[in-house]
Amino acid sequence: MPIMQTTDLTQGSIFRSLWTMAVPLISASFIQMAYSMTDMLWLGHLGSECVAAAGAAGFFTWMCNALSFITKIGSEITVSQAVGAKDYTRASHYARQAIQLSALIGFCYACLIFLLAPRLIGLFHFESSIAEQAVGYMRIIAPGLFFQFNNNTFSGLYNGQGDSRTPFRTTAVGLVVNIALDPLLIYGIGPFPSLGTAGAAIATALAQLVVYVIFARRIFSSRFPLGKMQLYSGLKKDFTRRIILLGLPVSMQNALFSIFSLTLATLAARWGAIGVAAQSIGSQIEAISWMTAAGFSTALAAFTGQNYGAGHYTRIRQGYRLTLTIAGGIGLFAGILFFMFNKPIFSLFVSEAEAIEAGGEYLKILALSQLFMVTESVTAGAFNGTGRTTPPALTGILFTGARIPMAYWLTTFPALGLTGIWWSITISSILKGTVLPLWFIHFQRKMARDLQNKI
Repeated sequence: MPIMQTTDLTQGSIFRSLWTMAVPLISASFIQMAYSMTDMLWLGHLGSECVAAAGAAGFFTWMCNALSFITKIGSEITVSQAVGAKDYTRASHYARQAIQLSALIGFCYACLIFLLAPRLIGLFHFESSIAEQAVGYMRIIAPGLFFQFNNNTFSGLYNGQGDSRTPFRTTAVGLVVNIALDPLLIYGIGPFPSLGTAGAAIATALAQLVVYVIFARRIFSSRFPLGKMQLYSGLKKDFTRRIILLGLPVSMQNALFSIFSLTLATLAARWGAIGVAAQSIGSQIEAISWMTAAGFSTALAAFTGQNYGAGHYTRIRQGYRLTLTIAGGIGLFAGILFFMFNKPIFSLFVSEAEAIEAGGEYLKILALSQLFMVTESVTAGAFNGTGRTTPPALTGILFTGARIPMAYWLTTFPALGLTGIWWSITISSILKGTVLPLWFIHFQRKMARDLQNKI
Protein backbone atom coordinates (compact mmCIF):
# COMPACT_ATOMS: atom_id res chain seq x y z
CA MET A 1 0.00 0.00 0.00
CA PRO A 2 1.18 3.59 -0.69
CA ILE A 3 2.85 5.42 2.18
CA MET A 4 1.05 8.66 1.20
CA GLN A 5 3.89 11.05 2.04
CA THR A 6 3.12 13.29 -0.93
CA THR A 7 3.17 17.10 -1.00
CA ASP A 8 -0.25 18.78 -0.97
CA LEU A 9 -0.38 21.67 -3.47
CA THR A 10 -4.13 22.26 -3.04
CA GLN A 11 -3.83 24.30 0.14
CA GLY A 12 -1.78 27.18 1.54
CA SER A 13 0.08 29.96 -0.22
CA ILE A 14 -0.03 29.70 -4.02
CA PHE A 15 3.26 31.55 -4.36
CA ARG A 16 4.98 29.25 -1.86
CA SER A 17 3.57 26.12 -3.52
CA LEU A 18 4.69 27.18 -6.99
CA TRP A 19 8.06 28.55 -5.89
CA THR A 20 8.87 25.48 -3.79
CA MET A 21 8.14 23.30 -6.81
CA ALA A 22 9.70 25.56 -9.43
CA VAL A 23 13.14 26.23 -7.94
CA PRO A 24 14.27 22.58 -7.87
CA LEU A 25 12.68 22.00 -11.27
CA ILE A 26 14.49 24.96 -12.80
CA SER A 27 17.72 23.79 -11.21
CA ALA A 28 17.12 20.27 -12.54
CA SER A 29 16.42 21.71 -16.01
CA PHE A 30 19.73 23.54 -15.92
CA ILE A 31 21.39 20.32 -14.88
CA GLN A 32 19.94 18.55 -17.93
CA MET A 33 21.12 21.41 -20.11
CA ALA A 34 24.52 21.36 -18.42
CA TYR A 35 25.16 17.80 -19.57
CA SER A 36 25.41 18.84 -23.21
CA MET A 37 26.64 22.33 -22.32
CA THR A 38 29.62 20.81 -20.51
CA ASP A 39 30.41 18.67 -23.55
CA MET A 40 30.22 21.73 -25.80
CA LEU A 41 32.48 23.77 -23.53
CA TRP A 42 35.24 21.17 -23.49
CA LEU A 43 34.86 20.10 -27.13
CA GLY A 44 34.74 23.72 -28.32
CA HIS A 45 38.44 24.05 -27.59
CA LEU A 46 39.15 21.17 -29.98
CA GLY A 47 37.50 23.02 -32.88
CA SER A 48 34.13 23.46 -34.59
CA GLU A 49 34.33 19.98 -36.16
CA CYS A 50 34.09 18.29 -32.74
CA VAL A 51 31.27 20.62 -31.74
CA ALA A 52 29.41 19.89 -34.98
CA ALA A 53 29.80 16.13 -34.47
CA ALA A 54 28.50 16.20 -30.90
CA GLY A 55 25.84 18.76 -31.83
CA ALA A 56 24.47 16.59 -34.63
CA ALA A 57 24.33 13.55 -32.36
CA GLY A 58 22.69 15.74 -29.73
CA PHE A 59 19.57 16.05 -31.85
CA PHE A 60 18.89 12.35 -31.28
CA THR A 61 19.45 12.74 -27.56
CA TRP A 62 16.86 15.49 -27.81
CA MET A 63 14.56 13.03 -29.56
CA CYS A 64 15.01 10.62 -26.64
CA ASN A 65 13.80 13.33 -24.27
CA ALA A 66 10.87 13.99 -26.59
CA LEU A 67 9.75 10.35 -26.61
CA SER A 68 10.12 10.09 -22.85
CA PHE A 69 7.35 12.67 -22.52
CA ILE A 70 4.88 9.87 -23.27
CA THR A 71 5.49 8.40 -19.84
CA LYS A 72 6.86 11.49 -18.08
CA ILE A 73 3.90 13.77 -18.83
CA GLY A 74 1.42 10.91 -18.66
CA SER A 75 2.62 10.00 -15.16
CA GLU A 76 2.84 13.62 -13.97
CA ILE A 77 -0.77 14.32 -14.92
CA THR A 78 -2.33 11.06 -13.76
CA VAL A 79 -0.40 10.94 -10.49
CA SER A 80 -0.98 14.63 -9.67
CA GLN A 81 -4.72 14.45 -10.35
CA ALA A 82 -5.05 11.24 -8.31
CA VAL A 83 -3.06 12.77 -5.43
CA GLY A 84 -5.21 15.92 -5.59
CA ALA A 85 -8.32 13.72 -5.32
CA LYS A 86 -6.65 11.84 -2.39
CA ASP A 87 -6.88 8.57 -4.35
CA TYR A 88 -3.40 7.26 -3.56
CA THR A 89 -4.11 3.70 -4.68
CA ARG A 90 -4.94 4.93 -8.19
CA ALA A 91 -1.81 7.09 -8.17
CA SER A 92 0.27 4.02 -7.33
CA HIS A 93 -1.27 2.03 -10.19
CA TYR A 94 -0.48 4.80 -12.67
CA ALA A 95 3.09 4.99 -11.39
CA ARG A 96 3.65 1.26 -11.94
CA GLN A 97 2.28 1.36 -15.47
CA ALA A 98 4.41 4.39 -16.38
CA ILE A 99 7.58 2.66 -15.18
CA GLN A 100 6.91 -0.42 -17.31
CA LEU A 101 6.07 1.60 -20.43
CA SER A 102 9.18 3.71 -19.95
CA ALA A 103 11.49 0.69 -19.75
CA LEU A 104 9.98 -0.84 -22.89
CA ILE A 105 10.04 2.28 -25.07
CA GLY A 106 13.46 3.42 -23.81
CA PHE A 107 15.05 0.06 -24.61
CA CYS A 108 13.65 0.03 -28.16
CA TYR A 109 14.83 3.57 -28.84
CA ALA A 110 18.37 2.91 -27.58
CA CYS A 111 18.65 -0.13 -29.84
CA LEU A 112 17.45 1.82 -32.89
CA ILE A 113 19.96 4.62 -32.28
CA PHE A 114 22.84 2.14 -32.04
CA LEU A 115 21.85 0.30 -35.23
CA LEU A 116 20.86 3.30 -37.38
CA ALA A 117 23.59 5.75 -36.30
CA PRO A 118 25.42 5.84 -39.71
CA ARG A 119 22.22 6.51 -41.65
CA LEU A 120 21.00 9.16 -39.23
CA ILE A 121 24.29 11.06 -39.30
CA GLY A 122 24.30 10.71 -43.08
CA LEU A 123 21.40 13.18 -43.15
CA PHE A 124 23.88 15.97 -42.34
CA HIS A 125 26.19 15.23 -45.30
CA PHE A 126 29.26 15.88 -43.18
CA GLU A 127 32.80 15.33 -44.25
CA SER A 128 33.95 11.80 -43.43
CA SER A 129 36.02 12.87 -40.40
CA ILE A 130 33.08 14.66 -38.75
CA ALA A 131 30.63 11.90 -39.66
CA GLU A 132 32.87 9.26 -38.12
CA GLN A 133 33.10 11.18 -34.85
CA ALA A 134 29.34 11.70 -34.75
CA VAL A 135 28.54 8.02 -35.39
CA GLY A 136 30.97 6.95 -32.69
CA TYR A 137 29.43 9.43 -30.25
CA MET A 138 25.91 8.12 -30.93
CA ARG A 139 26.79 4.46 -30.54
CA ILE A 140 28.61 5.04 -27.28
CA ILE A 141 25.80 7.12 -25.83
CA ALA A 142 23.02 4.72 -26.91
CA PRO A 143 22.99 2.70 -23.63
CA GLY A 144 22.91 5.99 -21.73
CA LEU A 145 19.75 6.96 -23.64
CA PHE A 146 17.91 4.05 -22.03
CA PHE A 147 18.82 5.33 -18.59
CA GLN A 148 18.04 8.94 -19.58
CA PHE A 149 14.59 7.91 -20.84
CA ASN A 150 13.72 6.20 -17.57
CA ASN A 151 15.27 8.96 -15.44
CA ASN A 152 12.88 11.44 -17.04
CA THR A 153 9.92 9.20 -16.17
CA PHE A 154 11.13 8.76 -12.60
CA SER A 155 11.33 12.55 -12.28
CA GLY A 156 7.76 12.81 -13.56
CA LEU A 157 6.53 10.44 -10.87
CA TYR A 158 8.02 12.61 -8.14
CA ASN A 159 6.84 15.87 -9.77
CA GLY A 160 3.27 14.59 -9.84
CA GLN A 161 3.43 14.05 -6.09
CA GLY A 162 4.59 17.63 -5.56
CA ASP A 163 8.18 16.60 -4.82
CA SER A 164 10.65 18.28 -7.16
CA ARG A 165 13.57 18.23 -4.73
CA THR A 166 14.34 14.51 -5.00
CA PRO A 167 14.78 14.60 -8.81
CA PHE A 168 16.93 17.71 -8.47
CA ARG A 169 19.26 16.17 -5.90
CA THR A 170 19.52 12.96 -7.90
CA THR A 171 20.27 14.58 -11.26
CA ALA A 172 22.76 16.91 -9.56
CA VAL A 173 24.88 13.88 -8.66
CA GLY A 174 24.90 12.86 -12.32
CA LEU A 175 26.05 16.32 -13.38
CA VAL A 176 28.96 16.21 -10.94
CA VAL A 177 30.00 12.86 -12.41
CA ASN A 178 29.74 14.25 -15.95
CA ILE A 179 31.72 17.40 -15.13
CA ALA A 180 34.45 15.36 -13.44
CA LEU A 181 34.80 12.81 -16.25
CA ASP A 182 34.54 15.14 -19.27
CA PRO A 183 38.02 16.74 -19.19
CA LEU A 184 39.62 13.48 -18.09
CA LEU A 185 38.23 11.47 -21.01
CA ILE A 186 38.15 14.19 -23.69
CA TYR A 187 41.72 15.44 -23.21
CA GLY A 188 43.29 12.37 -21.60
CA ILE A 189 44.37 13.81 -18.26
CA GLY A 190 46.50 11.57 -16.04
CA PRO A 191 46.07 7.85 -16.70
CA PHE A 192 43.03 8.39 -18.94
CA PRO A 193 43.35 8.17 -22.75
CA SER A 194 42.52 11.16 -24.97
CA LEU A 195 39.20 10.19 -26.58
CA GLY A 196 37.81 13.50 -27.89
CA THR A 197 34.08 13.29 -28.73
CA ALA A 198 34.00 9.62 -27.68
CA GLY A 199 35.17 10.67 -24.21
CA ALA A 200 32.30 13.13 -23.93
CA ALA A 201 29.83 10.39 -24.85
CA ILE A 202 31.25 7.96 -22.28
CA ALA A 203 31.11 10.60 -19.53
CA THR A 204 27.48 11.43 -20.29
CA ALA A 205 26.38 7.78 -20.49
CA LEU A 206 28.06 6.93 -17.17
CA ALA A 207 26.46 9.96 -15.51
CA GLN A 208 23.00 8.84 -16.65
CA LEU A 209 23.69 5.34 -15.30
CA VAL A 210 24.58 6.79 -11.89
CA VAL A 211 21.33 8.79 -11.81
CA TYR A 212 19.31 5.71 -12.78
CA VAL A 213 20.84 3.64 -9.99
CA ILE A 214 20.05 6.30 -7.37
CA PHE A 215 16.46 6.63 -8.57
CA ALA A 216 15.98 2.86 -8.75
CA ARG A 217 17.20 2.32 -5.18
CA ARG A 218 14.36 4.54 -3.96
CA ILE A 219 11.56 3.73 -6.38
CA PHE A 220 11.92 -0.03 -6.21
CA SER A 221 11.92 0.00 -2.41
CA SER A 222 9.42 0.68 0.37
CA ARG A 223 10.83 4.22 0.71
CA PHE A 224 8.94 5.41 -2.37
CA PRO A 225 5.93 7.54 -1.27
CA LEU A 226 3.49 5.65 -3.50
CA GLY A 227 4.69 2.25 -2.34
CA LYS A 228 7.30 -0.16 -3.68
CA MET A 229 7.29 -0.23 -7.48
CA GLN A 230 8.01 -3.21 -9.74
CA LEU A 231 9.82 -3.20 -13.08
CA TYR A 232 7.27 -5.58 -14.53
CA SER A 233 3.90 -6.60 -13.12
CA GLY A 234 1.84 -6.66 -16.32
CA LEU A 235 0.45 -3.75 -18.32
CA LYS A 236 -3.18 -2.85 -17.71
CA LYS A 237 -5.11 -1.47 -20.66
CA ASP A 238 -7.11 1.30 -18.97
CA PHE A 239 -4.15 2.77 -17.10
CA THR A 240 -1.63 2.54 -19.95
CA ARG A 241 -4.15 3.91 -22.43
CA ARG A 242 -4.72 7.05 -20.35
CA ILE A 243 -0.99 7.57 -19.80
CA ILE A 244 -0.32 7.27 -23.52
CA LEU A 245 -3.26 9.49 -24.54
CA LEU A 246 -2.11 12.23 -22.17
CA GLY A 247 1.60 11.99 -22.92
CA LEU A 248 1.51 11.26 -26.65
CA PRO A 249 0.49 14.76 -27.86
CA VAL A 250 3.31 16.35 -25.84
CA SER A 251 5.73 13.66 -27.01
CA MET A 252 4.73 14.14 -30.64
CA GLN A 253 5.15 17.89 -30.29
CA ASN A 254 8.65 17.52 -28.87
CA ALA A 255 9.61 14.74 -31.29
CA LEU A 256 8.49 16.82 -34.26
CA PHE A 257 10.27 19.78 -32.71
CA SER A 258 13.44 17.68 -32.81
CA ILE A 259 12.78 16.70 -36.42
CA PHE A 260 12.08 20.30 -37.40
CA SER A 261 15.29 21.38 -35.65
CA LEU A 262 17.17 18.58 -37.39
CA THR A 263 15.83 19.79 -40.73
CA LEU A 264 16.92 23.33 -39.94
CA ALA A 265 20.34 21.96 -38.92
CA THR A 266 20.74 20.23 -42.27
CA LEU A 267 19.85 23.55 -43.92
CA ALA A 268 22.37 25.35 -41.71
CA ALA A 269 24.95 22.72 -42.71
CA ARG A 270 24.97 24.31 -46.17
CA TRP A 271 27.11 27.00 -44.55
CA GLY A 272 29.50 24.30 -43.31
CA ALA A 273 30.45 23.37 -39.75
CA ILE A 274 30.08 27.04 -38.76
CA GLY A 275 26.33 26.94 -39.46
CA VAL A 276 25.76 23.76 -37.43
CA ALA A 277 28.00 24.96 -34.60
CA ALA A 278 26.15 28.31 -34.44
CA GLN A 279 22.80 26.58 -34.11
CA SER A 280 24.05 23.85 -31.75
CA ILE A 281 25.80 26.19 -29.32
CA GLY A 282 23.26 28.98 -29.78
CA SER A 283 20.38 26.69 -28.87
CA GLN A 284 22.28 25.57 -25.77
CA ILE A 285 22.72 29.19 -24.67
CA GLU A 286 19.11 30.05 -25.46
CA ALA A 287 18.10 27.08 -23.33
CA ILE A 288 18.93 29.22 -20.29
CA SER A 289 15.58 30.96 -20.64
CA TRP A 290 13.84 27.94 -22.17
CA MET A 291 14.81 25.66 -19.30
CA THR A 292 13.73 28.27 -16.75
CA ALA A 293 10.34 28.44 -18.43
CA ALA A 294 10.19 24.64 -18.56
CA GLY A 295 10.77 24.49 -14.80
CA PHE A 296 7.89 26.88 -14.13
CA SER A 297 5.76 25.01 -16.68
CA THR A 298 6.28 21.66 -14.94
CA ALA A 299 5.66 23.21 -11.53
CA LEU A 300 2.44 24.78 -12.81
CA ALA A 301 1.39 21.46 -14.38
CA ALA A 302 1.77 19.65 -11.04
CA PHE A 303 0.04 22.49 -9.18
CA THR A 304 -2.78 22.59 -11.72
CA GLY A 305 -3.10 18.80 -11.78
CA GLN A 306 -3.58 18.48 -8.03
CA ASN A 307 -5.99 21.42 -7.85
CA TYR A 308 -7.91 20.16 -10.87
CA GLY A 309 -8.28 16.78 -9.18
CA ALA A 310 -9.49 18.58 -6.05
CA GLY A 311 -11.85 20.84 -8.03
CA HIS A 312 -10.14 24.11 -7.01
CA TYR A 313 -10.57 26.00 -10.31
CA THR A 314 -10.16 29.53 -8.91
CA ARG A 315 -6.82 28.50 -7.44
CA ILE A 316 -5.77 27.25 -10.88
CA ARG A 317 -6.45 30.66 -12.48
CA GLN A 318 -4.54 32.46 -9.74
CA GLY A 319 -1.59 30.09 -10.09
CA TYR A 320 -1.45 30.59 -13.85
CA ARG A 321 -1.40 34.38 -13.61
CA LEU A 322 1.27 34.38 -10.93
CA THR A 323 3.51 31.94 -12.83
CA LEU A 324 3.10 33.90 -16.05
CA THR A 325 4.18 37.11 -14.32
CA ILE A 326 7.30 35.60 -12.75
CA ALA A 327 8.45 33.58 -15.76
CA GLY A 328 7.59 36.41 -18.17
CA GLY A 329 9.89 38.76 -16.29
CA ILE A 330 12.72 36.25 -16.59
CA GLY A 331 12.08 35.80 -20.31
CA LEU A 332 12.17 39.57 -20.85
CA PHE A 333 15.45 39.85 -18.97
CA ALA A 334 16.99 37.01 -21.01
CA GLY A 335 15.93 38.70 -24.24
CA ILE A 336 17.62 41.96 -23.28
CA LEU A 337 20.77 40.07 -22.22
CA PHE A 338 21.01 38.11 -25.48
CA PHE A 339 20.37 41.23 -27.57
CA MET A 340 23.02 43.37 -25.92
CA PHE A 341 25.78 40.84 -25.17
CA ASN A 342 25.32 38.21 -27.89
CA LYS A 343 28.92 37.99 -29.14
CA PRO A 344 30.63 38.08 -25.73
CA ILE A 345 28.32 35.31 -24.55
CA PHE A 346 28.96 33.15 -27.62
CA SER A 347 32.74 33.69 -27.38
CA LEU A 348 32.72 31.73 -24.12
CA PHE A 349 32.16 28.57 -26.13
CA VAL A 350 34.29 28.99 -29.28
CA SER A 351 37.30 31.07 -30.22
CA GLU A 352 36.90 31.18 -34.00
CA ALA A 353 35.92 34.66 -35.21
CA GLU A 354 33.58 33.39 -37.92
CA ALA A 355 31.72 31.13 -35.48
CA ILE A 356 31.38 33.98 -32.94
CA GLU A 357 29.96 36.26 -35.63
CA ALA A 358 27.39 33.66 -36.75
CA GLY A 359 26.49 32.73 -33.17
CA GLY A 360 26.14 36.37 -32.15
CA GLU A 361 23.59 36.92 -34.92
CA TYR A 362 21.69 33.84 -33.72
CA LEU A 363 21.36 35.17 -30.16
CA LYS A 364 20.51 38.71 -31.28
CA ILE A 365 17.63 37.55 -33.46
CA LEU A 366 16.35 34.95 -30.98
CA ALA A 367 16.38 37.61 -28.25
CA LEU A 368 13.23 39.11 -29.75
CA SER A 369 11.20 35.96 -29.06
CA GLN A 370 12.26 35.08 -25.52
CA LEU A 371 9.22 36.60 -23.79
CA PHE A 372 6.84 34.83 -26.17
CA MET A 373 8.69 31.53 -25.82
CA VAL A 374 8.34 31.69 -22.02
CA THR A 375 4.65 32.57 -22.28
CA GLU A 376 3.99 29.57 -24.52
CA SER A 377 5.83 27.18 -22.20
CA VAL A 378 4.04 28.32 -19.05
CA THR A 379 0.63 28.16 -20.73
CA ALA A 380 1.39 24.64 -21.96
CA GLY A 381 2.01 23.61 -18.35
CA ALA A 382 -1.38 24.99 -17.30
CA PHE A 383 -3.12 23.11 -20.11
CA ASN A 384 -1.25 19.87 -19.32
CA GLY A 385 -2.21 19.97 -15.66
CA THR A 386 -5.90 19.88 -16.60
CA GLY A 387 -5.28 16.90 -18.88
CA ARG A 388 -5.79 18.99 -22.05
CA THR A 389 -2.47 18.21 -23.71
CA THR A 390 -3.74 18.60 -27.28
CA PRO A 391 -4.03 22.45 -27.53
CA PRO A 392 -0.35 23.18 -26.72
CA ALA A 393 0.77 20.23 -28.84
CA LEU A 394 -1.31 21.34 -31.82
CA THR A 395 -0.13 24.94 -31.53
CA GLY A 396 3.48 23.85 -31.20
CA ILE A 397 3.40 21.42 -34.12
CA LEU A 398 1.62 23.84 -36.47
CA PHE A 399 3.80 26.90 -35.92
CA THR A 400 7.09 25.09 -35.31
CA GLY A 401 6.51 23.12 -38.51
CA ALA A 402 6.03 26.42 -40.33
CA ARG A 403 9.69 27.17 -39.63
CA ILE A 404 10.78 24.79 -42.38
CA PRO A 405 9.17 26.43 -45.43
CA MET A 406 9.74 29.85 -43.88
CA ALA A 407 13.47 29.15 -43.40
CA TYR A 408 13.94 27.85 -46.94
CA TRP A 409 12.20 30.95 -48.28
CA LEU A 410 14.03 33.48 -46.11
CA THR A 411 17.48 32.03 -46.80
CA THR A 412 16.98 32.74 -50.50
CA PHE A 413 17.32 36.46 -49.78
CA PRO A 414 20.99 37.47 -50.14
CA ALA A 415 20.67 40.01 -47.32
CA LEU A 416 19.62 37.26 -44.90
CA GLY A 417 21.41 34.06 -45.89
CA LEU A 418 22.03 31.90 -42.81
CA THR A 419 20.18 34.38 -40.55
CA GLY A 420 16.97 33.56 -42.42
CA ILE A 421 16.88 30.33 -40.39
CA TRP A 422 17.13 32.25 -37.13
CA TRP A 423 14.35 34.63 -38.22
CA SER A 424 12.03 31.68 -38.97
CA ILE A 425 12.53 30.43 -35.41
CA THR A 426 11.83 33.83 -33.87
CA ILE A 427 8.70 34.53 -35.93
CA SER A 428 7.18 31.13 -35.11
CA SER A 429 7.91 31.57 -31.40
CA ILE A 430 6.15 34.93 -31.37
CA LEU A 431 3.10 33.35 -33.01
CA LYS A 432 3.00 30.43 -30.54
CA GLY A 433 3.40 32.75 -27.56
CA THR A 434 0.42 34.77 -28.76
CA VAL A 435 -2.04 32.09 -29.88
CA LEU A 436 -1.74 29.61 -26.98
CA PRO A 437 -2.44 32.10 -24.13
CA LEU A 438 -5.53 33.32 -26.00
CA TRP A 439 -6.66 29.70 -26.28
CA PHE A 440 -6.17 29.16 -22.54
CA ILE A 441 -8.13 32.30 -21.69
CA HIS A 442 -11.03 30.83 -23.69
CA PHE A 443 -10.62 27.52 -21.85
CA GLN A 444 -10.62 29.28 -18.46
CA ARG A 445 -13.89 31.00 -19.28
CA LYS A 446 -15.43 27.70 -20.29
CA MET A 447 -14.19 26.10 -17.06
CA ALA A 448 -15.74 28.96 -15.05
CA ARG A 449 -19.09 28.52 -16.84
CA ASP A 450 -19.06 24.77 -16.15
CA LEU A 451 -18.40 25.47 -12.47
CA GLN A 452 -21.34 27.90 -12.29
CA ASN A 453 -23.62 25.35 -13.97
CA LYS A 454 -22.68 22.76 -11.36
CA ILE A 455 -23.52 25.21 -8.61
